[in-house]
Amino acid sequence: MSRNLGRVEEERLGWRDAVLPALMVVLGAAELAALGTHGWTVAVGLEAVAGGLLVFRRRYPLVVGPASAAALLVIPWVGPQLDQVAAPILFLIVAIYSLARWITGLRGVAGLVVILGFLLIDYAFVDSRDHDWTDMVFVLSLTVPPYVFGRIVWRLDDQRRRLAEQQDLIRDRAVAQERERIARELHDVIAHSLSAMVVQTAAAQDLLRTSPDRAVTLLQSVADTGRGALEETGRLLHLIRDDADELGLRPAPGLRDVPVLVDTFRAEGLLVEAEVDLPTQDLPGGIDVSAYRVVQEMLTNALRYADGPVTLKITVAADRLRISCANPFGTDRAVRGSGLGLQGMVERVELLGGTLDRTDDGERFTIQVDIPLARQVTP
Repeated sequence: MSRNLGRVEEERLGWRDAVLPALMVVLGAAELAALGTHGWTVAVGLEAVAGGLLVFRRRYPLVVGPASAAALLVIPWVGPQLDQVAAPILFLIVAIYSLARWITGLRGVAGLVVILGFLLIDYAFVDSRDHDWTDMVFVLSLTVPPYVFGRIVWRLDDQRRRLAEQQDLIRDRAVAQERERIARELHDVIAHSLSAMVVQTAAAQDLLRTSPDRAVTLLQSVADTGRGALEETGRLLHLIRDDADELGLRPAPGLRDVPVLVDTFRAEGLLVEAEVDLPTQDLPGGIDVSAYRVVQEMLTNALRYADGPVTLKITVAADRLRISCANPFGTDRAVRGSGLGLQGMVERVELLGGTLDRTDDGERFTIQVDIPLARQVTP
């Protein structure tokens, strides 16, 4: 996890860090040149020092803030007085804002107190005007709001980071659950294949002497079933182990169950225009189950967000399985899902070596899935 709430974010310095200080130095130099009072050139140098320090305000805010303020508050000792120039106020605002924005917790308050101490020294020993409580209000009105604003921005940014991390956790958990579900289904498929192999082998043993031809046919079927089981096992090894070790008592669903699935969604009020090309031969177990789940997720999303008829098309070629689902957007396009269902579909399809493409033309949302078939299937 990338969160580190106890330290300031350490990011590389870039030209963006120098833009604002450079602009303030230019503005301050122009103001001092126009004023032309005694020591204005030294004041320009001090403002340049303050601006140079503020380039590092994100990296070292607790040092840079008071140091830049100290450089600025030397100006009344060598040049223009506090009431003669305005540009130093901008430098102070940025320095104080940095104490709140780039420091975790309230340690920046110490830097703010130091800056207030520098201002007090200037008012006490340099400014010859009469002072009363209104001067304190004026100073606080210049220093407190930037600090408060910096804390607000820091908190909003912290909440944004936390929300992003929570979303990552939810997404990772959804992917893990989807992989466990796939592994469980493949577990069922392999268990079914092994059971079939045992039964066929026993039958071939009985026929080996009385009907060798039939025994050879059964043994060939055993070999085919074994190859399919090995294919599914290879995919299973890439998934999270099924710690629950669950074995389904009902056969896993497949493409042949899609018409019933479509009727179920129609009964729930979804208008579905289905064109389903069912294979005449069995698909590999993992592909069959995953294709069914993909169609199920497509129709579930359409039921939630579609406005109008949904077009579902499934075609099985000799070496490819293609699934397409298109639906118009609902009247309120601002309502969006979490995207976890789509991510689960991508996980399944990529596991089978296929691709999933989605398009949004502003009126219709379309998902197209292309899965290669491990074995030749004649529709």
